[in-house]
Amino acid sequence: MSNGHGQHTSGESGDTTEYADHRRGYEIHPWKLVRNGLSLGELAASESLFTLANGHIGLRGTLEEGEPRAVPGTYINGFYEQRPLPHAEAGYGFPESGETVVNVTDGKIIRLFVGDSPFDLRYGHTLEHERTLDLRSGTLDRYTEWVSPSGTPVRVTSRRLVSLVHRSLAAISYEVEPLEDDVYVALYSDLLANEQAGSPSSDPRDAAVLERPLKSEASAARGQQAVLMHRTRRSKLRMAAGMDHVLEVPPGANTTIESNGDLARFTVTAQIPRGQKLRLVKYLAYGWSHRRSSPALRDQVEAALAVGKLIGWDELLEQQRAYLDEFWSSADVQIEGDPGMQQALRVSMFHVLQCAARSEGQGIAAKGLSGVGYDGHTFWDAEAFALPMLTYTAPSAARDHLAWRMDTLPQARDRATELGLAGAAFPWRTITGKECSGYWPAGTAAFHVNSAIADAVSRYVAASGDAQFDTEVGTEILVETARLWISLGHYDDGSFHIDGVTGPDEYTAIVDDNVYTNAMAQANLRAADAACGRYPAKEVRLGVTAEERSAWRDAADAMILPFDEYLGVHAQSEDFTAQDEWDFARTAAEHYPLLLNYPYFQIYRKQVIKQADLVMAMHLRGDVFTDEQKAKNFAYYEARTVRDSSLSATTQAILAAETGHLQLAYDYWAEGALVDLGDLHGNVDDGLHIAAMGGAWLVAVAGFGGMRDHGGTLTFAPRLPAELNRLRFHVRIGEAVLAVDITRTEGQVTAGYELVQGEELTTTHHGEPVQVRSGEPVRMAVPAVPEVEPVHQPAGRAPVRRVPQA
Repeated sequence: MSNGHGQHTSGESGDTTEYADHRRGYEIHPWKLVRNGLSLGELAASESLFTLANGHIGLRGTLEEGEPRAVPGTYINGFYEQRPLPHAEAGYGFPESGETVVNVTDGKIIRLFVGDSPFDLRYGHTLEHERTLDLRSGTLDRYTEWVSPSGTPVRVTSRRLVSLVHRSLAAISYEVEPLEDDVYVALYSDLLANEQAGSPSSDPRDAAVLERPLKSEASAARGQQAVLMHRTRRSKLRMAAGMDHVLEVPPGANTTIESNGDLARFTVTAQIPRGQKLRLVKYLAYGWSHRRSSPALRDQVEAALAVGKLIGWDELLEQQRAYLDEFWSSADVQIEGDPGMQQALRVSMFHVLQCAARSEGQGIAAKGLSGVGYDGHTFWDAEAFALPMLTYTAPSAARDHLAWRMDTLPQARDRATELGLAGAAFPWRTITGKECSGYWPAGTAAFHVNSAIADAVSRYVAASGDAQFDTEVGTEILVETARLWISLGHYDDGSFHIDGVTGPDEYTAIVDDNVYTNAMAQANLRAADAACGRYPAKEVRLGVTAEERSAWRDAADAMILPFDEYLGVHAQSEDFTAQDEWDFARTAAEHYPLLLNYPYFQIYRKQVIKQADLVMAMHLRGDVFTDEQKAKNFAYYEARTVRDSSLSATTQAILAAETGHLQLAYDYWAEGALVDLGDLHGNVDDGLHIAAMGGAWLVAVAGFGGMRDHGGTLTFAPRLPAELNRLRFHVRIGEAVLAVDITRTEGQVTAGYELVQGEELTTTHHGEPVQVRSGEPVRMAVPAVPEVEPVHQPAGRAPVRRVPQA
């Protein structure tokens, strides 16, 4: 799904190549992302990285003054506009309309005038400018000292939060202080709708540009509070945005408030004596609905504002810190030996949490709530990459996303019927559950989205023990996805085949018996059968018969996984290994990603892989491959995978670690973790790569931690790369929290298992049973990594060699 302009070195992954940390101006700090100075060329990227969100509201990290800015962005999860989806040649079953996330009313704006000069860092003289995303307080902090063009120096500080505790609330504390003489200032605190979001782009990763998508329905202003109400023109969704203020200002200040259509403005004019400051606390609230009236939404927003003011800024900060303290205490991953990776991993985890913590009834988009890339759509990578982290660290957020999938099940059933299939066919890309992909080879044919959802359901149920979810949500999803596989597949020579599909590798479309799809479908069928066995009453309500369950078991047992006996490797799909090879040596670096430079006709018929496909099957269904098969498969597909997707590096890292290529795994881990900090795919301007960020956690836990959860059984096979002295992580299983601590002492690597919450847990360490009890940590030796033959990547596509920096 996610594709981009990867940055790679030439040569083997083991080559010693000068390494650049690709931080592009960000300081290395264990708990913060700090940027000093203002770089207009990096503005859009920093706006994405400085996003604050809570799963319901997302505020891009634009400056409060509104300018300079690259991409204004305020998003409400699930709030979208419809748009036509034209086809050069229409066909039956092609979606007729799409959905695009809307940049809603911007409440971040606090325009400042010093004398008659607008506070704008492109003019005058900036003495100091620093912005900090604090991962423990959950705030975006800013400190600026600036001299106006007329020579007046001032200090501006601000702190912004989007509450992880109160779903509808955000707040900004904004302070202005003269550095020399008294200063006259004017502040305009705005709500602004229908900001221009950008220009049309030919890049398929970019969003459609919506022209003034919000139609004003009402506005109101009184005292220091204002509310704007709008409705989308086509989707007919209503939204309301409100602001209220608490002002600390020297005597003699004047204030006014007004609202009209797309703009509400609270104005403050004051003289600030030297040694004093003006402080404005701005409370923001957002709500939307496709059913409720404008007055009802207005009441909702005004109530949220009243609650915010009653709680107060200081208490909101304390609640935010307490929420994150609890999260980090049972979710943190600690790294010793590479401070840059420590920071990158925590930044990644923070953003995955932010896009899901209070989603409540909505899905996790590919860009979270940080930008409009991919039109704000949710793809299968939410379940495959983001949900594993949430399942084991913030399970309620994982549950919310899967409950959203359940809410969209009627649309998935309708889509299956439209395609002539049974059960449910979940969409390739969507906001509401309706298919929004107009390119059917990579969209409709990618039925593996069904198995990703089923896999996430099974993982959540096994990890959480949530019986209510299992019976009310999980079982029905498993049943309907299993029904699709039976209707989609067929028997031939005693084997069950699934033909005409596209697997995770979008450079190999419309194939027969994709190994990933078949292996995941097999697990889906068995999980559905087991769920019906757990809940006979639910089985009856869903109309499942004994014959149907028998058909699921038979298909699973007969599922074919193509294997090339001559090469001794699994074929990614039927006859894949017999296809012509791509000429990597003659493919220039500037011609990647291939999809932007070559016709799909050429790509589809060659052995070239956009992102890990069969390799991903070996991670998620490692129980159906032998160790020898994993080693040979990994080497074969490593030589053909170009990583034109941000999803690929972390999956390759996991299997590199399992097959003994620890340096390569470490290099890929860095690539995945730094994909946004270094803008390695050239499109962080449009928002963050949430799946890659979830993948960074997966490499730590499933790669070097060796955690597997096949069939709901949790096991570990840890290994430690030479660059690290310690890797410690936490996973939540039911009511227990297990800490796994991998350390190197005097050349010996050991792994400790300790319950920091709970009474008892059973697992395995490199196949050896381990019983962990409260207060009784267990430490075991980690076997030496066997010698392995080097593997090779396509010419020019090896990862950058990771060299830790202090």
